[in-house]
Formats: sequence, C-alpha cells, structure tokens
Amino acid sequence: HTTPEKFYVEACDDGADDVLAIDRVSTEVTLTVKKDVPPSAVTRPIYGILGTIRLVAGTYLIVITKKKKVGEIFSHAIWKATDFDILSYKKTMLHLTDIQLQDNKVFLSMLSHVLSVDGFYFSTTYDLTHTLQRLANTSPEFQEMSLLER
Repeated sequence: HTTPEKFYVEACDDGADDVLAIDRVSTEVTLTVKKDVPPSAVTRPIYGILGTIRLVAGTYLIVITKKKKVGEIFSHAIWKATDFDILSYKKTMLHLTDIQLQDNKVFLSMLSHVLSVDGFYFSTTYDLTHTLQRLANTSPEFQEMSLLER
C-alpha cells in the first residue's frame, strides 16, 4: 500500500495482521497492523522487498513485482524474481538541478539494467543463504531461528 507519507507492506499469510510501515520522509521502519493502513492508500501486490538504495534524488525502495517458480528444495518453493519496481521515497524531484536530474536518471537506468539480469532467487520458507552442508552442521538453536533472524 502506498500513501504520500508511507509505504505499507502487508503480509498475505492466513491470519497475519502485521504490516511493515516505511516512513517516506524519515525512512524509519516500524511494525504496525492492518487497521492502521489508510483506506486511501494505493494498493497493489508485490512478492517481496529486494532492498533500498540511495541515489542522487534520495532513497528508493526496490520491490519484486513478478516471480516464477523454478523448483523446490525439500518441498520448499524456490522462486526467481523476474520483474521489479523502483519506488522513490520522495514525492517530487523539484529539489534537484537539471544535472542532478540527469545523473539520477542515468543511475536509475543502470539499476534497472542490473535488475534485468538473471539471477535473483528467493524462498519464503527455506534458507538459500547457507549451503546444505553448513545447515546440516549448525546448532538446533540456529535451525529454530526465523529466516530473518539468521
């Protein structure tokens, strides 16, 4: 969900009420609930957040807008991110000079090119950041941690 003040990322899991709120001015990230999302927010589906990047015009949020299932590991779906959107935290570019606008446009183009290259994979239930060998040699405490905590 997008408003002029914040980005709201809502979990679509059954029973999930948590919403990640990202302030577009302060860049502060907080956890809130669905009822806090304004009804006026523009809503569209995304499949994940790749990250943020700071360019000349300010901070941008990179989100996954399309995905393709490429396989499974131990019944865990593995997805390939196939399309992205680069969303500006700023509402306007009036604060930039013509040279800064041009530089920002070049950087956005470069970023779009990198994102168009194959190789962005993810899983919402399996740890792709560690090898199977390493996962087999970790402690039970590590295995019980969420993917985010790892």
